[in-house]
Amino acid sequence: MQSLRSFFFLALLAISAGFALAQGTSGSVTGTVTDSTGAVIPDTSVQIANPVSGFTRKATTDASGVFHFYNIPFDRYRLTATSSGFDAKTQNVAVNSVVPMVVAVQMTIAGSSTEVTVDAGADLTENDSTFHTDIDRAIIDKLPLESASSQLSSLVTLSSPGVAADSNGLFHGLGDHAENSFSLDGQPITDQQSKVFSNQIPADAVQSLEVIDGAPPAEYGDKTSLVIKVTTRSGQGVTKPTGEISTSYGSFGSADVSGNLAFGTKNFGNFIAVSGLNSGRFLDPGEFAVLHDKGNLINFFDRVDYQFSDVSSVHTNLQYTRSWFQTPNSYDTLNVGATDPITGALVGQADQRSKIETYLFAPTYTRTISNEAVLNFAPYFRRDSYQYYPSKNPFADLGPIQQETVGQQRSLLNAGVHSDLSYSKGVNNIKIGGMYQQTFLRENDQIGLVDPTLNSPCLDANGNPLPGTANPATCANPNPNFNPILLPYDLTRGGGTYSYHGQTDVKQLAFYAQDQVTIGNFLMNAGMRGDIYNGLAIQRQAEPRLGLSYNFKKTNTVIRASYARAQETPFNENLVLSSTGCTNAVIQAVFETLGTCQPAPFNPGFRNEIHAGIQQGIGKHFVIGGDYIWKYTHNAYDFSVLGATPITFPIEWHNSKIPGFAARANLTEVKGFSAFVVMSSVAARFFNPQVGGVGATVGRAGGLPFRIDHDERFNETTHIQYALPFRKSLWYGFNWRYDSGLVAGAAPCYNVLGANSGCAAGSITLANGQPGIDLSGLTADEQFQAGLICNGVKATPTSGFTSCAATQLTSKLLSIPAPNTEDDDRNPPRIAPRSLFDMVLGDDNLFNTDKHRISARITAVNVTNKYALYNFLSTFSGTHYVSPRTVTAQVSYSF
Repeated sequence: MQSLRSFFFLALLAISAGFALAQGTSGSVTGTVTDSTGAVIPDTSVQIANPVSGFTRKATTDASGVFHFYNIPFDRYRLTATSSGFDAKTQNVAVNSVVPMVVAVQMTIAGSSTEVTVDAGADLTENDSTFHTDIDRAIIDKLPLESASSQLSSLVTLSSPGVAADSNGLFHGLGDHAENSFSLDGQPITDQQSKVFSNQIPADAVQSLEVIDGAPPAEYGDKTSLVIKVTTRSGQGVTKPTGEISTSYGSFGSADVSGNLAFGTKNFGNFIAVSGLNSGRFLDPGEFAVLHDKGNLINFFDRVDYQFSDVSSVHTNLQYTRSWFQTPNSYDTLNVGATDPITGALVGQADQRSKIETYLFAPTYTRTISNEAVLNFAPYFRRDSYQYYPSKNPFADLGPIQQETVGQQRSLLNAGVHSDLSYSKGVNNIKIGGMYQQTFLRENDQIGLVDPTLNSPCLDANGNPLPGTANPATCANPNPNFNPILLPYDLTRGGGTYSYHGQTDVKQLAFYAQDQVTIGNFLMNAGMRGDIYNGLAIQRQAEPRLGLSYNFKKTNTVIRASYARAQETPFNENLVLSSTGCTNAVIQAVFETLGTCQPAPFNPGFRNEIHAGIQQGIGKHFVIGGDYIWKYTHNAYDFSVLGATPITFPIEWHNSKIPGFAARANLTEVKGFSAFVVMSSVAARFFNPQVGGVGATVGRAGGLPFRIDHDERFNETTHIQYALPFRKSLWYGFNWRYDSGLVAGAAPCYNVLGANSGCAAGSITLANGQPGIDLSGLTADEQFQAGLICNGVKATPTSGFTSCAATQLTSKLLSIPAPNTEDDDRNPPRIAPRSLFDMVLGDDNLFNTDKHRISARITAVNVTNKYALYNFLSTFSGTHYVSPRTVTAQVSYSF
């Protein structure tokens, strides 16, 4: 109780001091256009644009020669003013603070000036010490996205370097799993954002994204491997209502209806985005075929802005999203011929389902203190509710990797407050902030055994478990591994389900201060952050951050380096179950079937990371940049999964080392043609022992490194876009995504020589004396999913192999190391490389109208119908295939 009081006292202290966790993500630009005599020029057209991100906005000066741009994402822009009788005036502006920017634009009479006001191509590079990617609506609107239900994740995966793609909207940022955070208009969201964890805001609500791949500035904490700053769309200044209504239909019966509306005045704005989706392939299944995979989604987002006065305003985000989806079946879980051990009736196919509801309320009050200082104050409330429903017949849930029937009701509620004080003057851009957040975790689980051989009291004469009920005291051959604790919860022997309840409140307090100093061509970011974490463990961490960059203006070259120390907190999803489950006799007994279960607290980790990079502008339209990355983490986190369910729980390893590089190249529009390429190579080396989480092998000897299943040698995305010259509204987009393949630790292999190999258990000697691989631990369907071929014979869903000669086992879906070469660190099994191609053809104005436009597009994802895997029997998520070819037609009405 005393600790809780201390936390609330410090929280109130932070609020009263005006401190915050995260800043807003946008600023404003106001200016006055005059002639050489100082007279104002009304009705001047002013445009602010960034050629790399694609951001463009226009305004017209009023009778006083004044123009306003609201909600401008932090970035570098080209400001252009044009007016009849005057030469066009262009200058560069940098928006990097919530402090309003005031610019003066002086125009000269046409033909009277030879002054060059901006270096062509200079705005392609940014003098910033942190490597990042800017993505605006010009790109968002025209990228062919695979997932309509997790579009933000698809955007990040396709357009940002350092991201390895995974199933169900998941992605691995710079070698880590789920160590990513979203900053939604400054509100921190550090819990997982994917189809099976939470619901994202609709892509229609997004104005721009800034994805930070470099060492994070001091204002960001908690999950910082990848920071995605989201600036939402605003209706402020939109005096004439604008919006769009669209509908689409495509493969797998996928239908979508969406709409958005923006309207407002100088002092008021409202932006609403609503969408609904129904699909026959909602999740990425464990088969290329679609089996039991329906889902639907409704999404509502509303942003309201109101300017009380010249110095006072409020901005509020509201969201409600509901998703419902089936857990996809494999051929194994169709349960052909499977019977109920109690009644003998057919059990039917597995029918597991989930429902997620997300609520968000996040107001932000902004107060302009002076021309140099702005204060933000922002409480927020966000709740995710997850419901998991087992099959009506619990015995239908029995599968090759699931021996329990499981139900779950879980909620995660973030309630907190952050505020910030920004001061910008001269060479300094100072931010001071702090945050208090309390996360309320509530976990309810129902577990029952459905495998009659899992906890059998008796064995037959050959030592095999006997089904049915029996008293071990009267068994002719008692089972020495029988656990009587589980008998009341063994449904095959007349038991019922066990109910587990866990709850905790995770309290977090953070402070930071940082200054961005710009002196000539030199820029320095220096900051210090302090985090206090009080969950099931307590930790305090001081986190210095430093970044340096230098701009060689003559050559349009920027060099940079940065360092960050960051606290890495445990994942909140099923945190209580994973960290305290081993102290519960029943949960311990269940998880001991997976491995030794010993109590171990989750201690937040800490990370040191170093980045060094360069950005180079070439000519007027091309820019390339990249970073070398080195991250070392003590207490590194990942996930494990309960059976074949979407119920996952965090686990903790001793440490991790993650080196790699990330790069991006942009070609801005040239005669209708534009393109970008992102690429990366990131190793994810984790080190034993596992030190936390249910099933943990705590204290196990070892220390040898292994590549975890978000390690990928190389990936790249190339996007090309072209607007046809004879009809500017008609355009074509093309994506090429190459992935060299994530680590597939469960792939069968042969190695009896390696000291760091996971092949030993399956390495056997065949009857003919030749090296062989034992495949009896995989069902025929799992062998089919892996694409296994033994001596030219392919596995099928119903016909597999018990063993195969090591030299004769191949696969087109997995890269299996040659015999005696597999090494868990240097040469692990991997998913086979794949190239996926997506295309989109659209016309933004079919009938060449001005105010009311009809547009249409056709999108094809995986046009070659590539047969490929995301992962195979991953400890985190199981087996999933990439999407087969999907074709979607969309029609939109804009006004």
